Amino acid sequence: MKYALVDGKRTEPQPKLRGKCPCCHALMIPRCGEIKIWHWAHKGKRFCDSWWENETEWHREWKNLFPKSWQETLLQDEDTGEKHIADIRTQDGFVIEFQYSHIKLEEVRKRENFYQRMVWVLNGSRRKTDYKRFVNGARAFYPTNQRGIYFVSFPEESFPAQWVNRNVPILFDFEDAIDANPRITKNVVWALLPGRQRGKALALIISKEQFVGFAVKGNLFEKLYEINKYSKI
Repeated sequence: MKYALVDGKRTEPQPKLRGKCPCCHALMIPRCGEIKIWHWAHKGKRFCDSWWENETEWHREWKNLFPKSWQETLLQDEDTGEKHIADIRTQDGFVIEFQYSHIKLEEVRKRENFYQRMVWVLNGSRRKTDYKRFVNGARAFYPTNQRGIYFVSFPEESFPAQWVNRNVPILFDFEDAIDANPRITKNVVWALLPGRQRGKALALIISKEQFVGFAVKGNLFEKLYEINKYSKI
C-alpha cells in the first residue's frame, strides 16, 4: 500500500514509522528498501483485502497521475459490510483499477459488480506476444467518422479474450512493450468500449493526459459513452 494511517492521517511510508491499515486497522510497517518501491505492509502475512496485490512501479506511476485524495480509497458495501480499497476513486464516484498481472475472470466479475461504475487500465504487454498480437489485429481496424476511433470486427484477434465482452471500458497500456512503436504507444492508451454497433466493437486511442483530464473534470464516463453513441460507420 502507498498509504497507512499515522496519527489518523494518510501517510506515505518512511523508515521507522508505524501506521494502521485503513481497511482493518491492523499494524502496518514501512518497507523502504532499495529494490522495490517503498510501501506499507501488514505485519506478518495478513491481507485484509483479498483483491490487493503487490504494486509495481507501473501501478505507482499511474496512481500518481491522479490527486492523492483519490488514491487507495476504502469502499464498503452498506448491506454486506464487504470492504475493498480501490486504486482510484474519482470525486464523482467512479473507480479506476490498474491491473498489471493476470487476474481470474471470476475476480474481474466480482470487482465490476462491487464497484459498478468503473474503468480498467491494463498492462498491455504482460505477455511477450500481447503487443505483437494487438498490432497485427489493428491492421483490420476500420476508421469511424471521428479521428482516433475505430470499428473492430474481431476484437478477440487484437485483445485478450477475457476482456473483449466486458460491460465497462477497458484501457490497454502498451508503452512498455518490447519494440513498441512510440507513435501508437507513447503516453497513450487504447480503449475497448462496452457494447457493439452493428456487430462491431469500438476502440479508440486516447492520450493519458486526456484520460486523466476527463476524470479530473468529472466527465470521463460521459465522454466515453458519447464516443460510443455518436461514432458511425
